[in-house]
Amino acid sequence: MTSPSSPRLALGIATLTLGALAMGASVLFVRQADVGPFASAFWRVALALPVLAAWAALAEGRAAFRPDRTSLLAGAFFAGDLIFWHLAILGTTVANATVLATTSPVWITAFAVLVLRQKVSRAGWCGLGLCILGALALVGRSWQFDPAHLPGDASGLVTAMFFAGYFLAVSRARVSRGAAAVMLVSTAATAAILFAVALLAEPTLWPASAKGAAALVALALVAQVGGQGLMAVGLASVPPAFGALVFFLEVVSAAVLGALLLHEPITALQALGGLLILGGLVVARPRPGEAPPRSRPDQPAEGAATEAGRSAENGH
Repeated sequence: MTSPSSPRLALGIATLTLGALAMGASVLFVRQADVGPFASAFWRVALALPVLAAWAALAEGRAAFRPDRTSLLAGAFFAGDLIFWHLAILGTTVANATVLATTSPVWITAFAVLVLRQKVSRAGWCGLGLCILGALALVGRSWQFDPAHLPGDASGLVTAMFFAGYFLAVSRARVSRGAAAVMLVSTAATAAILFAVALLAEPTLWPASAKGAAALVALALVAQVGGQGLMAVGLASVPPAFGALVFFLEVVSAAVLGALLLHEPITALQALGGLLILGGLVVARPRPGEAPPRSRPDQPAEGAATEAGRSAENGH
């Protein structure tokens, strides 16, 4: 999808792609978890914290544990994303919730153009259109309008806006911090918010079986550490407007895994939807020579102490 002359961009796109595919697996683990939706959302981030803390300590040392405003904001946005996603699932059809939640690239592109003053090429707009058509085709005839589902549909739309905020906040935080630090601080903020929500909304936080507990651990490791972590890494090298499109692959991943593991066959229309999304990504791909976003390179472990000292000197 990229020229050999742009290895950093190619690596960033590959990293985002893997992250999107990993995030698409979350629905499988949520279905296997025997706790309520808000409890599963809490465990998704809480169980990821020890792994993220180890990653941050190895990558950046004690400086990684220092909270910063942008990463905390990213965590609050992601908490809102998970909260309203589950409200959408409870208040409307899964198909409606999926369609509306996948409009987040539209909001990200709009913000990038109107606020960040970034230019989106004609190919970029065409790619966005193809990805939206593909997402609609993947949901197929299951999508429907019902006035009784309006509160749930509205929650699905709010979900997309919260994820757009999360995506842009992580991209912004990566300007000054490494991926490990951003993930640790943002996930800790998300866990604190979701803990309060789960206590209020769920009868119990604890899984009732070993299978349910294993599903929650897999949810944390695959979707949060793997999916979100790869996203934070990849955003250092990919323009946000295109990076947002890559996350349409989350819908493709969910459909493929559902067919392989849950015996939910993929229809011809859904297959066409997957091809449209892939086509949209090819059309919208950044061209060689396009400047990647300004970001802080991730530090190796041995450079953590030096970086921490520099940060202290600069008052960051």
